[in-house]
Amino acid sequence: MSQSLAAAGTAAGVMAELALTGDLARPAGLTVSDLLAWPQHRVRVSFECATSGVQHHGFEGPLLHDVLTAAGPVFDAARRKDRLRFLIAVTGADGHHALLSWAEIDPDFGRAPVLLAVSIDDTPLDRAGPQLVLPQDRWGARHISGIDAIRVDGGYTPWT
Repeated sequence: MSQSLAAAGTAAGVMAELALTGDLARPAGLTVSDLLAWPQHRVRVSFECATSGVQHHGFEGPLLHDVLTAAGPVFDAARRKDRLRFLIAVTGADGHHALLSWAEIDPDFGRAPVLLAVSIDDTPLDRAGPQLVLPQDRWGARHISGIDAIRVDGGYTPWT
């Protein structure tokens, strides 16, 4: 996300809200202000952008895993690995979207430090909305700006 997009969102005057939906015990609507309640993590990220070349940014925000865990994904406790069938769909206000597996962000598996960034290069994203940041990705394609929806979906039936 460019500094100008962050600034434009801030100038708009309306607080962006992200909808947490899907197979959750506690679906919610969250703003950047709400996301500040979780422990914040800072990362410096370099990634390749198809249109702008190599980008270097600093992001701060809570871990996606922490936020989604608080929303209560409805894993089947009787099945030890049930959480591995869950997918996470992230959509930005501009129509961009990305898909992650629960195993990618779960500390018992991939442990990827995926952030819901509340700032970029010390510029708050209050009005633009949070940004999905995957520090481990070489390409920036899954860095979704202005997230307006995250859906957790465990609708995939286990193999028999």
